[in-house]
Amino acid sequence: MLPAPDAGLNTMFIGVSTKMYMGYAQSLAWLEHLVAEVDARPALAAGRVFPFVIPSFPVLPEAAQLVSGTPLVLGAQNCSWADGPWTGEVSPGMLAELGVGLVEIGHAERRRYFAEDEAMIALKVGAAVDAGLTPLLCVGELEVSEPATAADTVFRQIKAAVSGDWSVASHLVVAYEPVWAIGAPEPASATYVSRVTAALRDSLGQHGLGGLPIIYGGSAKPGLLPQLDGVSGLFLGRFAHDPTNFGRVLDEALAGRR
Repeated sequence: MLPAPDAGLNTMFIGVSTKMYMGYAQSLAWLEHLVAEVDARPALAAGRVFPFVIPSFPVLPEAAQLVSGTPLVLGAQNCSWADGPWTGEVSPGMLAELGVGLVEIGHAERRRYFAEDEAMIALKVGAAVDAGLTPLLCVGELEVSEPATAADTVFRQIKAAVSGDWSVASHLVVAYEPVWAIGAPEPASATYVSRVTAALRDSLGQHGLGGLPIIYGGSAKPGLLPQLDGVSGLFLGRFAHDPTNFGRVLDEALAGRR
């Protein structure tokens, strides 16, 4: 299971989502290699670096068996806002029953292509928390901005996602993903990410949440994490389709937590 979100800045989260890039068999073969990367690093058992993996929905039952007994936490890429008569949706309660520990909510692609607004995201966050899942809340500005401006945009997204109830925010892991950096050749600069994160922590600190986990995503890859200040980990995408890259980032996280 994930640690409490207030576990402090010394806790790191390193995760990867496959989106819909892999088929069923390919996903499971890749996941076996990812498990091997995690098992090769017994220092993860100390619980200061938490790896997580978010495959496609159909993979979740078998993925739960593959990661069982390892430090890997299983995540889902989305959830419904409630149980009930919602054809094609997947409830947070069912995800929890499958062994899912966290659920991605509010990704830029969901906001843009599936018209998920702040009200819908808030409903999903509340439903996930009620089901005992950790919401991995994706937030980020559309265009390159001054760091303070970007941080203000992100802070407002977080506030909307919890409907202004900061007790709900205490359950989150925040994935800061500048929309303009998603799928780009390179991530946002380390200086930019660090400054946005620092400003965001100042705003969250006014509500007692300055230590909330904030991980960076957006073309994140090996070599970035050691350059970042105040960031609680990385949310990887296509660069971790090579499991050895995931292992390299785990090593960077472990090296920073000794």
